Amino acid sequence: MERCWGILEQHWNGAILRDVETMLAWAKTMTWKGLRPIVNFSEKVYEKGISLTKKEMKNIEMHLGRNPDLPKWDILIRPS
Repeated sequence: MERCWGILEQHWNGAILRDVETMLAWAKTMTWKGLRPIVNFSEKVYEKGISLTKKEMKNIEMHLGRNPDLPKWDILIRPS
């Protein structure tokens, strides 16, 4: 995610991001490794204090791969 975010920051560098539509338009036109992201706007408000059970977290962790050299910082997310 960090690498993708860094590419987006470079892509819209200097642009005036005055509203959500402008930000979404810029995000939709960026590319990373030759691919364009799927960009959607969500108005969902997430509740605070919600946590996953160990079983739910195991299901999520099945899709995460950690770099052995940087286990706390580098995660590869594999879609289901």
